[in-house]
Amino acid sequence: EKFTISLDALTYTDKHWPNYVLGVVDQLQKNGYQLQGFNAVIAGDVPLGAGLSSSAAVECAAAFALNTLFALELSLKTMVQLSQKAENDFVGLQCGIMDQFASMFGRKEQVIKLDCRSLEYDYMPFDTKDIQVVLMDTGVKHSLASTEYNLRRQECETGIRLIQQKYPLVQSLRDAGMEMVNECLEPNSIVYKRCRYIVEEIQRLQDACTDLEKHDMVSFGKKMFETHQGLSSLYQVSCEEADALVSAVIGDDAVLGARMMGGGFGGCTINLVRKESVDTVIKRVGGIFDGRFGRPLKIYQVSIEDGTSLTGSTDNK
Repeated sequence: EKFTISLDALTYTDKHWPNYVLGVVDQLQKNGYQLQGFNAVIAGDVPLGAGLSSSAAVECAAAFALNTLFALELSLKTMVQLSQKAENDFVGLQCGIMDQFASMFGRKEQVIKLDCRSLEYDYMPFDTKDIQVVLMDTGVKHSLASTEYNLRRQECETGIRLIQQKYPLVQSLRDAGMEMVNECLEPNSIVYKRCRYIVEEIQRLQDACTDLEKHDMVSFGKKMFETHQGLSSLYQVSCEEADALVSAVIGDDAVLGARMMGGGFGGCTINLVRKESVDTVIKRVGGIFDGRFGRPLKIYQVSIEDGTSLTGSTDNK
């Protein structure tokens, strides 16, 4: 597909995919950066609608390319922030900054522990010498993700306001503990479930980073299963297919951990599979999935690589 537009008249397009580039251009211009007309070709192998942040990949690639092309001298962090704003303001999804940050700051064989409030970050070792990261695609396009993501955010913000009535210093759920959630929110209400998941997940992430520092991938994997349970039953952003895929690998000694990933309501599950058992696991789970849903299971075997950079360049600074 092709798309053409004037820099002087940027508007949202029903073609959808150009909006991720146009949003970046819009942010650059609004922040006073001088651009000229340009031609761009976008190619990639990130599956669309699979919960793998293809939108963030396009935004970060566009920001990086324009920064290079027009010598704007933007830092990686600034490009990340502009890319997030592009999705918030132009595309209309009130996403956090995690996807864009990971896309830009990724480092081979490591994962990022990111403080989304201060943007402080650390790299955690991710030991995959005996493990293959396997993505299992539900085949469901996450069309609900945009509207439901914004709704979940609103529900959490409602919980924060209720907690603030007694604990005014609480600015976000990261400032709250489970005792506050239990005290201030009506048990088993929608808002309670949303806030409980977030508060529990924040602690789980801290504990999981400790596991990674110890190279304890077994304990890390168990927390992935716990996260999926929370995403499914408390935050309620999973789907039947994702739940079935995770259920199919629970109790399999060859699979250390599994959970849904991305915006939810479809997309992929991410699985940590012992390398010697990858083919066996894929065949077994594929058979279960096909038998239940009547379609073949798409599989992506992936690795953790460096973030946005010029092709052939080892320096993305």
